[in-house]
Amino acid sequence: MARWEPGARERLVLAAVDLFTELGYDATTVTQIAERAGVTKSTFFRHFTDKRELLAAGQQALCQLLTEGIAEAPESATPLEAVAAGLERAASAMGPMNRELAPRVQAAIAANSELQARDALKSVGLAAAMTDALRTRGVPDSTAHLAGELGVLAFIQGYAQWLQAQPDADLAPYAVAALQDLRTASQSLT
Repeated sequence: MARWEPGARERLVLAAVDLFTELGYDATTVTQIAERAGVTKSTFFRHFTDKRELLAAGQQALCQLLTEGIAEAPESATPLEAVAAGLERAASAMGPMNRELAPRVQAAIAANSELQARDALKSVGLAAAMTDALRTRGVPDSTAHLAGELGVLAFIQGYAQWLQAQPDADLAPYAVAALQDLRTASQSLT
């Protein structure tokens, strides 16, 4: 096994998703994942603390992209316009691999209550990142929190619609349209 071959993290994620699909999450071991990825078990643990973490592998990068987009939005942007900028920035990182893996990852999550809880925490983390980025812009707490939660809902809805779209479609228009739909829906609550 090549210890320092580049792309180990990505290979581990792909190997895990393949094995989760073939064997099920519970039956898959860290050793099997490492072997399938062509790395050692210690390399696995250098990248991930456990196999649950594999399915949230891109969360930190996604949070960073969302917060960068929000931070770089024009000063005059409303909180939801800043969230839209964050969604556009994050969507730019989603490509064919995300589309290919998504149905298998969703199936693994749906089949395991532990992974469902982990997935819920991922949404909480994304909302917290957007909320903090909005607070940094001076948005009041309750408004920042609501805008962050709407951003997560928009990302989830836009992502689901994107998976059903043409293979060459970009995610950003779907996420931003979902945010606009949620904004319209929230106005009808009054």
